[in-house]
Amino acid sequence: MPNSANFMLLLLLIIGFAANSSLLATAACLLLIIRLCKLNRFFSLLERRGLELGLIFLMLSVLVPLAHDNISYTDLVRKTISPHGLLALLGGALATHMNGEGLKLLKLDPQLIFGMVIGSIIGIVFLGGIPIGPLMAAGLTALFLEVIYWFK
Repeated sequence: MPNSANFMLLLLLIIGFAANSSLLATAACLLLIIRLCKLNRFFSLLERRGLELGLIFLMLSVLVPLAHDNISYTDLVRKTISPHGLLALLGGALATHMNGEGLKLLKLDPQLIFGMVIGSIIGIVFLGGIPIGPLMAAGLTALFLEVIYWFK
């Protein structure tokens, strides 16, 4: 009987291909290769530092226009104090707060990550979404749970 972890990763790989999600397919493929090559010691490293590494690359990609000098200082200031820029400031502040709440939730109830992964797959396959981060999913889950708590 095939290993259940290998089966799940293979299933995620197939779903990634079927949903045309190169991110999901690549992640599942890399994890499957690590398992098949018996490099299991890397799982704890990925679990501890993978999110940080991913966020570093995400931040790098977002900051590239600044490094290329494609945006002038005056344009940056003008855009930041515009109505859209102020909403972006608010959105960034709220998003980071929600991510922090999501991290707290995952520390208290780490089993919720399975539902978030399944939800992310549903979002990729049916809503054309991008699996950008489990912390945002956890933050939204924390918000939903808080709203439910208010109505109890």
